[in-house]
Amino acid sequence: MSGSQYIALSGLRARVDELDRLAADIANIGTVGYKSTREARAAAERGAFGAALDTAIDTTHGGRRLDTTAGALAQTGRALDLAIDGGGFFVISTPAGERYTRDGSFSIGADRQLVNRAGQAVHGADGSAITVGEDGEIRVDADGTVWAGTSKAGQVAVVDFSDRGALVNEHGSLLRADGQTAAPVEHPIVRSGSLEQSNVSMADRMASLTSVSRGFEALQKALSLMMNDVDGRAIDHLGRR
Repeated sequence: MSGSQYIALSGLRARVDELDRLAADIANIGTVGYKSTREARAAAERGAFGAALDTAIDTTHGGRRLDTTAGALAQTGRALDLAIDGGGFFVISTPAGERYTRDGSFSIGADRQLVNRAGQAVHGADGSAITVGEDGEIRVDADGTVWAGTSKAGQVAVVDFSDRGALVNEHGSLLRADGQTAAPVEHPIVRSGSLEQSNVSMADRMASLTSVSRGFEALQKALSLMMNDVDGRAIDHLGRR
């Protein structure tokens, strides 16, 4: 296969990955607290093919960065719907370890603990789960302190990272912090009765989808031309000689 065919193949591979990312963003446009990702590309030198990709192509994955731009806040009027105004993430306890999210759609579980949509415990500022009493109206202060009547249940933990873009979108709005240590936000601002929406713009994603699809089609035609027409003519002429 000629070098020009490898270049076209690398472009097709890159656009397949981009289509997958766009599909994930569009699928999660209605997911509360969802953060989209941006993907970079890096050149793979001919001598580095074995180390980069077995398919020996000219571009390879250049890393993925989380887009931590805040989404719009939607008013819900529900006391346990929480949104962070500014930087930071809520901490969720999962079977795989601590995960982080901007989705503050919380409720009271069967054991009176504060939990997320999946029934996983929300961490308090002291690192433990928050147990809410049964007496009195539930409310949440601007610093994340949860009350049941006059009884303080705890303060919702809000943490941040030195490199937010390096967080990994695990599934839905849950994020994983590989190799990073969470640092507590000293003066968090928590909006009760609001939820942060996805930061995905449908108009932007549809424009990107159109551009990537057209590029994919163009590269398909170029690869077909090189393999069928150019190579076919070369074989035909060589055969005559």
